[in-house]
Amino acid sequence: MSISPTLSNYLKESGARYDVCAHPHSRTSAETARLAHVPERLLAKSVVLEDDDGVVVAVVPADSRVRLSALARLLGRSQLRLCDEATIREKFTDCDPGAVPAFAMAWGLETAVDDELVRNADVYVESGDHEQLLHMSRGQFSELMTHARHGHFSRMEH
Repeated sequence: MSISPTLSNYLKESGARYDVCAHPHSRTSAETARLAHVPERLLAKSVVLEDDDGVVVAVVPADSRVRLSALARLLGRSQLRLCDEATIREKFTDCDPGAVPAFAMAWGLETAVDDELVRNADVYVESGDHEQLLHMSRGQFSELMTHARHGHFSRMEH
């Protein structure tokens, strides 16, 4: 597969500047970072969550976990839980399972980005498949995330 058509159109319409970084096929964000020779803290991991109000995508560094209570407070939502695979496939039809890009607003979904991601000069984002990452500057990433909710809702995994 290649870059998701939905993502590609969104990036084109936004005038985004990025590089495509190919890497061997991977199954997890930690493996992606290792195979792409990218520090996990620079890789934006998308966590698809839901509650009775619908789906939301939380974007955190790949070496971190979402603190559900902090995210729920930020969004004014409750009972957030991981989304099931069938719902994720239904929402992201042009992406490989498990390769959800950070820019979920391209699919019309509420998106929240953790402030930790914009502390680095560079950010790497899933492209919708398991063999390519998009590399962009912090400024470009922040510009694309202008309409996302921002806050601190992650914690480092140990």
